[in-house]
Amino acid sequence: DEAVRGTCEDASVCKRFAVSVGYWKDPYIQYFVRQAKERKAPEINRGKLEWERGHLTGYYARVHGVSYLIKAFLKKTECNCQIVNLGAGMDTLFWRLKDENLLPRKYFEVDFPMIVARKIHNIKSKPPLSKPIMESHSGDSLLIDSHSLDSSRYSIVGADLRFSSDLEEKLKKHNLDTHLPTLLVAECVLVYMTPQQSANLLKWAASTFPVAMVINYEQVNMRDRFGQIMIENLQRRQCNLAGVELCSSLDSQRERLQLNGWENPRAIDMMKVYSFLPQADVKRIEALEFLDEKELFEQLMQHYCICWASKDSSNL
Repeated sequence: DEAVRGTCEDASVCKRFAVSVGYWKDPYIQYFVRQAKERKAPEINRGKLEWERGHLTGYYARVHGVSYLIKAFLKKTECNCQIVNLGAGMDTLFWRLKDENLLPRKYFEVDFPMIVARKIHNIKSKPPLSKPIMESHSGDSLLIDSHSLDSSRYSIVGADLRFSSDLEEKLKKHNLDTHLPTLLVAECVLVYMTPQQSANLLKWAASTFPVAMVINYEQVNMRDRFGQIMIENLQRRQCNLAGVELCSSLDSQRERLQLNGWENPRAIDMMKVYSFLPQADVKRIEALEFLDEKELFEQLMQHYCICWASKDSSNL
């Protein structure tokens, strides 16, 4: 678990660096993570630099691709919905949605208790984070302790996603409404669970919410040589991808959703997502840092995907 928790730090540092270079705007990430040290000059390690650049552009596509689907759901439901961000880490989406006047009725985040404790500590000690929560809060006093935070619009819950009964109990304690249209977001989360554990989580969600959508961002095409190298790199850091067999293809990703109670599953690789993004902005970010190794970038993007599916008893 420690290595998996470590990926939260890696992702946050990477996002903070991407924001500082200008890939996208996020005024809140700075309050959660230290600034990344400057990278080495290009001539010192050309290959690593190209990999990092490709990685940052990959993050740009991920942030925009996932955000596109989230906003589509919010518009469809006119924000009369709830979002459950699974394995949210230091994500700043709640604050960014508030700035855009797109907050759902309630926004939940779930992660390991240790990560949640760190996030809550940052929120308590930094007014730019705590003020928006207070502003959106109404009703009784706000509940906050070391492992959970509960306001009328935003909740953080410390729980282990591998145990869905514990997860449900904690979410309901924080006023989860199973009758509201619900969006579940999982970014590089399911891959760290065994296929049985992720199946249980997906089945639980599909059977709990009559109107729902799930978005899953994670690895794909992991059986080829490039995929094997990615797995080996993570294993060297004691990080085991317990669910990697479900990441063998776009078909296996879609099948997993269908088999666990979801309808209309879709899956596209990140190269495809990148081609769908507004091209003027893509040109802008490509000008930020020149990418020599287009081939490496394309390989990287073909090994991640966004999948989504729905449950829709009211024909939303």
